[in-house]
Amino acid sequence: MYAIISELSRWAIPVILLVIPLTAMIRGVKVFETFVQGAEDGFATAIKTIPYLVAMMVSISIFRASGAMEVLVGALSPYLNIIGFPAELIPHAVMRPLSGGAALGIASDIIASHGPDSYIGRLVSTMQGTSDTTFYVLTLYFGSVGIYRYRYAIYSGLAADFTTLAASIYIINRLYG
Repeated sequence: MYAIISELSRWAIPVILLVIPLTAMIRGVKVFETFVQGAEDGFATAIKTIPYLVAMMVSISIFRASGAMEVLVGALSPYLNIIGFPAELIPHAVMRPLSGGAALGIASDIIASHGPDSYIGRLVSTMQGTSDTTFYVLTLYFGSVGIYRYRYAIYSGLAADFTTLAASIYIINRLYG
């Protein structure tokens, strides 16, 4: 069974890259022209997202460099230790809604120092895989398409982040705690 799945996964992308343009040609779509138009639109979207991306990265850098992260960790750690949430993971929990790259760097550092099979390593891995970059998504994607009134998107995104954090703690405590 493993050999079949391995062979299917090896050929999946080449087959898709062949089938989609072939189907488009059969239906009379100008494949190359459509591809070039899509690339042009993608480039224009990338150019529109750059200011939002720069603003987000500068804000995150200021947050970390100012020492606000350490203050937040110090304030929250006594309360989170009660529910079995190690203080070492607070920077990851705070950075994950802001920046996926920064959160991944923090997770990598935690795993390197505690090990991937430790309680903390498993918890940070689960947190990394189950949450999203809420503020990054709202800032970059909403801003690039001109949505400035987020309504309940921030609350919904943060509620989802908190839910995945709580679920990660609960599940890892039940499985490995």
